[in-house]
Amino acid sequence: MFFTILRIELFKIFKRPRTYISFGAIAVIVILVQLALKVNGKDFIELYTDSQSDTFEIPYNKILNGYFVCVAVLHMILIHVPLLVALIAGDMISGEANLGTLRLLGSKPITRTELVLAKFSASTIYVILLLVWMAVLALFGSILLFGQGDLVVFKEMDWHQMNSYDVLWRFFAAFIFASLALTTIAAMAMMFSAFSENSLGPIVATVCVVIVFTIVQQLKVPLFEHTINPWSFTTHMLGWKGFFYVEKAADGTTIDGSIERPMALVRSGLILLGYIGLFMSITVWHFRKKDILN
Repeated sequence: MFFTILRIELFKIFKRPRTYISFGAIAVIVILVQLALKVNGKDFIELYTDSQSDTFEIPYNKILNGYFVCVAVLHMILIHVPLLVALIAGDMISGEANLGTLRLLGSKPITRTELVLAKFSASTIYVILLLVWMAVLALFGSILLFGQGDLVVFKEMDWHQMNSYDVLWRFFAAFIFASLALTTIAAMAMMFSAFSENSLGPIVATVCVVIVFTIVQQLKVPLFEHTINPWSFTTHMLGWKGFFYVEKAADGTTIDGSIERPMALVRSGLILLGYIGLFMSITVWHFRKKDILN
């Protein structure tokens, strides 16, 4: 019965026009960024590497390749994708309450816990498909347009260069980590959805929470740096960047297959999993005692 409900929830998701608006928005943004870099790539890199240009001699013609473009796209897009996730996940329970169909679902031979988990699983599948779509456009599309080459990533006053044969697995790992981060957003949106009778509230609440914690993170205030930021989910959602920071040998050469801070990635992943567990536990607890007959 669980998988039957899951199929029904997936049908509901992909029946809504807003679902395809999300896929369309990502396609438009990716194509616009790729077009801009194709026409004015050097100018973008000069802006992107402004803080390093006085320290390093920047080989602009070698940096602009499909891998570099994909990283640039991810930096621009992933910060906005939580809104697209909230549009769907924030409607999973509250939308049913608004339409008055929760009582019909409650009559099915399935527990409320299983119903919540089926809706969450459908939201997770949506997140994964959204990221697969992004990967096809941002990674493989950029490779077709700009070709392959060594990947250069700038970090503060340093830069990290990865050989072309040591790059693809990093992108796949980054997309997997991003799916975990966005699933955290989906879980939070569903939690708000369980407490609401309309879809707008959970969507707005989710976006506001993300914005507030993102601003707190960017303020760089010592009080927040030592208390809130180490445990904020928005801090650890950016963990995907860690796959593109590599260790270097004593002579400064890149160590293939290395990650600068692997345990930090593990910690970020565990914290995000903890948030998912917390949000879903609250959702199940509240939904099990929620009056769905009125």
